Amino acid sequence: MNSAFIFPGQGSQTIGMGKDLYDNTLVAKEIIDRASEALKIDFINLLFNPNEMLEKTEFTQPAIYTVSIAALELLKENKKVTPKFALGHSLGEFIALYATTALSFEDGVKLVNHRGKLMQNSCKDVEAGMMAVLGLEDETVEEICQSLQNQGLKVWPANYNSSGQIVISGIKSDLDTLKPLLEEAGAKRALVLNMSVASHSPLLNQAKEPLTDELNSFLKDSFLFPIISNVTAKPYSDKKSAVSLLGKQLVKPVLYKQSIEQNEDEIDYFIEFGATVLKGLNRRITKKPTYSIVDMKSIEEFLKI
Repeated sequence: MNSAFIFPGQGSQTIGMGKDLYDNTLVAKEIIDRASEALKIDFINLLFNPNEMLEKTEFTQPAIYTVSIAALELLKENKKVTPKFALGHSLGEFIALYATTALSFEDGVKLVNHRGKLMQNSCKDVEAGMMAVLGLEDETVEEICQSLQNQGLKVWPANYNSSGQIVISGIKSDLDTLKPLLEEAGAKRALVLNMSVASHSPLLNQAKEPLTDELNSFLKDSFLFPIISNVTAKPYSDKKSAVSLLGKQLVKPVLYKQSIEQNEDEIDYFIEFGATVLKGLNRRITKKPTYSIVDMKSIEEFLKI
């Protein structure tokens, strides 16, 4: 049986994530404690106690990174599973780099923390945001966005999540202009998200060069298995490709749906680590099962298959 590892991105964070693993396993406790030491941030407070930090991208990203890796390491401690490939949703592609041994844990947690700061800084002078759109074909959303771009407005498709679900990035006032056009075209919902960055859009151009420099510094040319690129929906397995593609990933849309559709024939099932968001998306994309490792119960159930 062949598997694929999949890793969630921003938006999957919740207060209390990883607590069951932290309370019951030494491997999760060690990973979370190492994250605290690497960033000099109290991850116990960040993850388990009510706080506003977890919604700020510079903290959201290392939090999801850390909990996903805690779940991954727990699985590896209990079962030898080598995937055919790994795939991440935005931030999740950086977790995939750790999984394939191209990135150390400490370097990775520092990298995604700084990635969050770079993204936020890129949008500091604009009112940026994101909007989730349900119930329209991709082509319809693309055409409406293009028509507004032709008028000088700044709106771009950012995440192709599943059939009938796409996320758009841009300037908040331009997203407000876009919303009634989408609804007129038949969208079931067009919801502005609680985001202050315009992920995967040209508004993040100034973050691309510094992130690429850090990737060059941190990444190793050591890939145990390929990673499916968010940018191309195709596999890569070398440092040079990773640096180039992850720089582009900041400003290009996440082709999550396409990545699943184009690569699912190689595997029998997916394993998601640290959340259940991608499992929900996968139900609308593929008939292949997805198992999510989020707590002790879920890992015990997975070990039975």
